[in-house]
Amino acid sequence: MRSQGNKRKYPIIPIPAIGLTIAIFVIVVLLSGQFVNALTKSHPLPPTLAQWHDPSKSGDYFEQVQPTKVGYLIWSQLPVKIYVETPAIGAGAIAHQRSEALGVSASSRRDIAWVKTVSDAVMEWNIYLPLVIVPELQGADIAIVRSVPPLQILPGSKFPRARSALTSYELYTQNNILSHRCKILLSPSQTGEYLTAATRHEFGHALGIWGHSPLQTDTMYFSQVRHPPAISARDVNTLQKIYAQPTSLGW
Repeated sequence: MRSQGNKRKYPIIPIPAIGLTIAIFVIVVLLSGQFVNALTKSHPLPPTLAQWHDPSKSGDYFEQVQPTKVGYLIWSQLPVKIYVETPAIGAGAIAHQRSEALGVSASSRRDIAWVKTVSDAVMEWNIYLPLVIVPELQGADIAIVRSVPPLQILPGSKFPRARSALTSYELYTQNNILSHRCKILLSPSQTGEYLTAATRHEFGHALGIWGHSPLQTDTMYFSQVRHPPAISARDVNTLQKIYAQPTSLGW
């Protein structure tokens, strides 16, 4: 591990997509220049995942999930706190859901619709892991930002590829406990079911599914599809298995 500087970059995981690419780019920031001497063991399974049962026995894709240098990306302090970037001009309208009555412009109504679509997609995961949307960025575990992700240059390619979403994580220590936080970049131009699908997919990464499914019927499928699927039993089975694994996070 290089000690110079405060950033270490992991390889980009290329994810082919229809149109824009949804990809993961991992940035790990070591605030002290080295990992704390954390334990690596399993946390108790969250009650929502402990109670989950798949009667269809549809299996999982756990073998596709990549652990990090500190183990699996598991949230041990629940509920997970989520911040969704909200345009200042539409904040009141979003709260009251009366954008037209409040005289908000068409562009602001689009911003309001973007925030609502993203928030709704995030809360789809709340059934399986406790979540709460918070109004402030400070203290949030996962921040969702309205921003176009940087272009991606794949190995062997001369031309950069656009992508619609990007998830990264950052490690830090607080009170001698190793913790992490995530950032999701979502393109402001995404709308409708494709924005829902991108949010749902990237949020799955942020919850700890650091990999992809090979099946189109799973929301964590590696590429965009014409008719994006909802969260599947296989997605939840995989999440359940991840949260039973050892990690250094939270110790």
